[in-house]
Amino acid sequence: MLQMIGSMISNLMVMYSFLVIIYIFMSWFPNARESSFGQFLGSIVEPFLEPFRRIIPPLGMIDLSPIVAIIVLRIASQGVLVLFGLR
Repeated sequence: MLQMIGSMISNLMVMYSFLVIIYIFMSWFPNARESSFGQFLGSIVEPFLEPFRRIIPPLGMIDLSPIVAIIVLRIASQGVLVLFGLR
């Protein structure tokens, strides 16, 4: 039972990282973030990205904080698997 919960938590974290990636790619398309889907995705992703943006300043026009956020999320996902004995 605990392994199933750990697997579900890890899978949700991986799916969330894909949502972050989609949100990042939306910045490449004009007005994509202003659409209803973009605003919905922003309301889900921005609270997670905000602490990383406060710590890591952008380099010119390049914001590296989402990359660090995805790496942290993936490490946490692997940590959940180890914690629940799946790795």
